[in-house]
Amino acid sequence: MDRLRQRADFLAVANGARVNSPAFVLQSRGRDDSGPIRIGFTVTKKNGNAPERNRIRRRLRELVKRLDPVSMQPHHDYVLVGRRDALSRDFTTMLDDLRIAFTKPARHTDKGLARGRGPRPGPAASRKPD
Repeated sequence: MDRLRQRADFLAVANGARVNSPAFVLQSRGRDDSGPIRIGFTVTKKNGNAPERNRIRRRLRELVKRLDPVSMQPHHDYVLVGRRDALSRDFTTMLDDLRIAFTKPARHTDKGLARGRGPRPGPAASRKPD
């Protein structure tokens, strides 16, 4: 298993499927190459100051270490986005949440379109013909 380190890889995974949990969001994306499973970790500033964010990141890394790689799909990239609840949530509960997230069918999102409405009409499409 390798780590994601480049911003472009994180952005590519962000457009993929996602599974929500109280302590984290698991984002995933399949790749066309035959490389190893790669995983990245993200914790935004809205989750607290630097020591709190680092603690969340450390807990997420330890979750992945304790999880067997067989539950992950080969040739995929994953990103764990930490949430504030990761600080206070029981570690065994978070581990169960992560196992469930890897087995749960992912909710796929398409960021290119507005949800359920299709492409928005431009100013020319909203005018009435003369």
